[in-house]
Amino acid sequence: MQETQILSTHPAPLPEPAPRGAAMGRALVFDACQVGVVLRAVLFVEAVLGVGALFGATSPGEWLARLALLTGGALPATLAWLVTACSLKKALQRLGEPLQYAAGVLLGMLAGLYACAMLLLAGTTEGSPPWLACAASGALLSALLVTALRLRARARTPAATTARLTELQARIRPHFLFNTLNSAIALVRDEPARAEALLEDLSDLFRHALVEQRESATLADEITLARRYLDIEQVRFGERLRVQWQIDPRAGAARLPPLLLQPLVENAVKHGVEPSAHGGKLRINAELRGSRVVLTIANTLPPETPRPGERPRGHGIALANVRERLRLLHDVDCDFSAGEHNGLYRVRIALPAP
Repeated sequence: MQETQILSTHPAPLPEPAPRGAAMGRALVFDACQVGVVLRAVLFVEAVLGVGALFGATSPGEWLARLALLTGGALPATLAWLVTACSLKKALQRLGEPLQYAAGVLLGMLAGLYACAMLLLAGTTEGSPPWLACAASGALLSALLVTALRLRARARTPAATTARLTELQARIRPHFLFNTLNSAIALVRDEPARAEALLEDLSDLFRHALVEQRESATLADEITLARRYLDIEQVRFGERLRVQWQIDPRAGAARLPPLLLQPLVENAVKHGVEPSAHGGKLRINAELRGSRVVLTIANTLPPETPRPGERPRGHGIALANVRERLRLLHDVDCDFSAGEHNGLYRVRIALPAP
């Protein structure tokens, strides 16, 4: 029989929490590789150029011509700044905040000079281009971009902390703990092996909830944790809980926020299985589709309520939590939807493949 952290005399030590600096370092400031960051940066620069092109334009046609001219120089420079920041993000992360701003402004000055050089090569400027104005404009826009990236990086830590506290409250609810312990007590005499396995699963759940501090986890790890939770609930519900797993091994390396899948599975059990006298079915499906990993959690709905509109619903806190954490990790490169579909309640998450 396996030795566990609850039952063994010498429990295995828990991983030490990461230092504060290391935890903050995971949220890379210059993480400009994501599609959402690139789109926002380009739109921001284009908005500034659009306003600048209004000066001296006497007609909409002239304004469009000026904007196209400025875009021809500024767009390649903006993309060059983003690619450079993305390539050097780990090196820049080791710098202090003032030096990060200095590095960003220096890159912006070089990008501004590059934009002027592009306009000069295209023959769109008369005489010597305004090098100083280009460098100053690039430095100013770069400082604003660095500020936005820093705010984005800082947003991850409070949001992750709030999400973590919410999940801890959901995970260590008294009734869940008492039900699990009562089930273990009932099994101790007749089925001690199952009682020990139940306590092992409970130990793993608590250990992950209390110690896990990474910014992201693999889908394979999250599925393992969800299996632990469902093994506990299977003892309590017995044949009322019917679970079907369809997991593509190629999808296991996808990244998602830690402790994200288990609350979704818990919601499915709480709202789909527990209210029904006959129990219900739960299906977890993960598959690789091209460059995307699609994760689906679907559960049957309790039949007691005659009209779907009268079915008791939760407050949606867990789903809003999941949506926000996915947005912080993957930005626009992630899809999340939840609702009734073909008589089932389905949560669907599409992630970028690793």
